Amino acid sequence: MSSLIELPDAADDPTATAARGRSKAGGSLGRYLLVRFLLIFPTIFILVTLVFFLMRITGDPITAAMGGRLTPDQLAQRISEAGYDRPLPVQYVEYLGQVFTGNFGRTLTDNRAVTEVLLTYGAATLELALNALVIALLVGIPFGLLAARFRDKWPDAVLRVAAILFYATPVFFAGLLLKLVFGVGLGWLPIAGRAGIDSELALTGLGAPTGIYWLDAIRSGNWDALGDVGRHAVLPAVALGLLTAGVFLRLVRTNVIGTLGREYVEAGRSRGVSEYRLLAHHSFKPALIPIITVMGLQIALLLGGAVLTESTFEWKGLGFMLAQYLTARDFVAVQGIVMLLAVIVAVTNFTVDVVAALIDPRVRY
Repeated sequence: MSSLIELPDAADDPTATAARGRSKAGGSLGRYLLVRFLLIFPTIFILVTLVFFLMRITGDPITAAMGGRLTPDQLAQRISEAGYDRPLPVQYVEYLGQVFTGNFGRTLTDNRAVTEVLLTYGAATLELALNALVIALLVGIPFGLLAARFRDKWPDAVLRVAAILFYATPVFFAGLLLKLVFGVGLGWLPIAGRAGIDSELALTGLGAPTGIYWLDAIRSGNWDALGDVGRHAVLPAVALGLLTAGVFLRLVRTNVIGTLGREYVEAGRSRGVSEYRLLAHHSFKPALIPIITVMGLQIALLLGGAVLTESTFEWKGLGFMLAQYLTARDFVAVQGIVMLLAVIVAVTNFTVDVVAALIDPRVRY
């Protein structure tokens, strides 16, 4: 009798099966991220197109910005020099060509390069959005957990009402209340600007400043300026951050309550695991997935609210300048600012998709 050694079938080999699973998951993840990345470009293209044509519904930008301040002959000359007397499709194609080369034109009211405006004021808006996001996370997540822990009890009811008020209150109204109470009434915090004059001069005079004041203050070791920047940042960050905190609070509460009812949580409770551990470790982590996903959407809300927040607190960022240029009907500047905000939102959403896909493989399918 000949002895034959039977080799295991590859289909039954657990190592091969695991390898195929990893390969499949990796390929699926790659396709998912590629699709999400490619979607950035049509999103930006559609928004740029809409802004271009909507800005020209009332006529050419020169007439909108300079009408009434120039004679008819001067106005016609400016329009011809800028090329706004050509057919609209021709202007659109030329505008797209300029955008793809990084040339967003020059502002009509103060004759500055739009890229210079974006670089000068973009860091201020980024700083405000980061500060507000920190406030939103510090308020929304802990209080959302607290509301879930005391579901249908008085702390839960109070926090749910607070979340609705946070989200429903217009950001400029919240800003005005904060200014009246903590700035004018109590005199604890400054009500306007990003920093005092001395701090601004010290921070803007640094070599290669980032434009984010608290970061520049830390880099230079100027702790007095850091404290001044922090005091100026509190009220704008709270006014804008509470808007998003209301969304996070309700989202955390809903998802944690859902995970608290899962079988594995009940099994842990039956084994004597403390409620704190069940809440903080077993329920909160699975509830993070939708929170991370929604966080990307909230960036758009933060940037939209930044326009009103910056105008309320005279925080000179892109939102503040956008309001100024809209008032002056400077459509060239408006187009550039809106396009940058669109790019930020699209890239942020892509980043959130990447993080969510790495945490939860289910989103890849």
